[in-house]
Amino acid sequence: MASTGLRFGLVMVAVALTYTAGITAQSSSGCTTALIGLSPCLNYISGNTSRPSSSCCSQLGSVVSSQPQCLCQLVNGGGSSLGITINQTRALGLPSACRVQTPPVSRCNGACQK
Repeated sequence: MASTGLRFGLVMVAVALTYTAGITAQSSSGCTTALIGLSPCLNYISGNTSRPSSSCCSQLGSVVSSQPQCLCQLVNGGGSSLGITINQTRALGLPSACRVQTPPVSRCNGACQK
């Protein structure tokens, strides 16, 4: 039963992100697709699992390679506007947990903000 609730929650997140993409498509420069791709990381960043899954780490690596600026939306609290609880400490620790090198968070100041 919990698995069904989790799947429903992930579907709702995807729908909300897609809806938000329609509203902020120009300012997000294609980040919505990248952020939806990070959905396997939700269990970790919301504190439901102790380690990120391999698919989460793989997706994180893909986003870092292709659109690292999109990670700023998560760092700047983008999930809260969608009703997603994100543990900022875990979100900031995700690259280390996945052993993925990311640009410094300080680069999110200014141009990367929503």
